[in-house]
Amino acid sequence: MQDGDPIIAIQPEALPPKPRRVDGRALRSERTKQIIIEAYLELLNEGPQLPTAAQIARRAGYSVRSVFERFDDLLALTIAAADYAFAETIARAIRQDRSGTRIERLHANVERRSSICERWLPLWRVLLHHQTESELVSERIRQIRDVTWRGLALNYHAELAPLPEVERKILLIALEQLTDFESWGRTRERHGLSVAEARKAWITAIDRLLPPTPPDQAQATTA
Repeated sequence: MQDGDPIIAIQPEALPPKPRRVDGRALRSERTKQIIIEAYLELLNEGPQLPTAAQIARRAGYSVRSVFERFDDLLALTIAAADYAFAETIARAIRQDRSGTRIERLHANVERRSSICERWLPLWRVLLHHQTESELVSERIRQIRDVTWRGLALNYHAELAPLPEVERKILLIALEQLTDFESWGRTRERHGLSVAEARKAWITAIDRLLPPTPPDQAQATTA
């Protein structure tokens, strides 16, 4: 720099932000938690018995100590698994297209809902078992039911909108009960239907419950 050259003061805010350091240990810990959650869910789906900490640790490939370093107890692990399942379900729901004809919406909704029930029914039963022990568990159950209710209202808006408020609510309650986890469990376990047969049963029942689709709404959903 020559004498007389202006000195340019660089303000701190003009500097590019320093890259944040990635804590490798924190990332590994989060990955370990996810693996433990996935191991727990796999074991839940394999049999009626609640998995033990030793079984979860063995499936995940870690020690029992590692499990309890990341979760205070198995109830905390169950809550974390519920959050994992909820996040996955919401991510899928956001991408769903709810346009189409009545029958297209029926098939799409039943496929979505039955897939959720088939995958998460064992976890749902564990949550119900623990709902009186933990407000956190009760809150997760409420969240799941609220999302299901809103999804039904949105998917069948064309058929529900013309109804008086009381009738609309009664019909939504019936649809909620028809497509809940336990209904799916009874259809599959008690009555021995395959996934395809159970879906057909739900589609038939929902179609009979719903009022006729208004002509103008039917045209709007196919646009």
